[in-house]
Amino acid sequence: MTPTDPISALPKAQSMAPLCSVFRRYLKSQGLKYTTERADVLDAIIARDGLFEAEELLLELRKRGQRVSKATTYRTINLLQNAGIIVQALFDSKQSHYQLIYGKEPRDHMVCMKTGRLVEFQSAELTALRNRICKELGWLPVGHRFQIYAVSPEGQAGKIR
Repeated sequence: MTPTDPISALPKAQSMAPLCSVFRRYLKSQGLKYTTERADVLDAIIARDGLFEAEELLLELRKRGQRVSKATTYRTINLLQNAGIIVQALFDSKQSHYQLIYGKEPRDHMVCMKTGRLVEFQSAELTALRNRICKELGWLPVGHRFQIYAVSPEGQAGKIR
């Protein structure tokens, strides 16, 4: 957390309230309503830590006894992306993963192209660069995503020499 990162500088309880407001304002701008089902999806995402898959989220909601359809879950995920609250992170061609970015410390990833192994890391230099670019353009930073595609030592072991 850096002093120039105003959203992640908020305590967790304070950062969640604006998140709900951001989503409500976005929905209103699109002529849509903030429904109980959409609130349930957002709450489940906020409660998670790290990456998630849509199907995994849907199963979690159903285990909690919340009646949210598959279509509503996927549409809400799409709306949350459009509102800038979550991002889609494609790590392979088989499955889409999503991540909450609004109000969270940046979580960057390195992905092994051979084994699919995922390593999460944080970089103060990347956050500082993001903040500098936003400041130069007069924008307020709220998050970022940085992915490195490489081959891990395990993936290199399978190389023909």
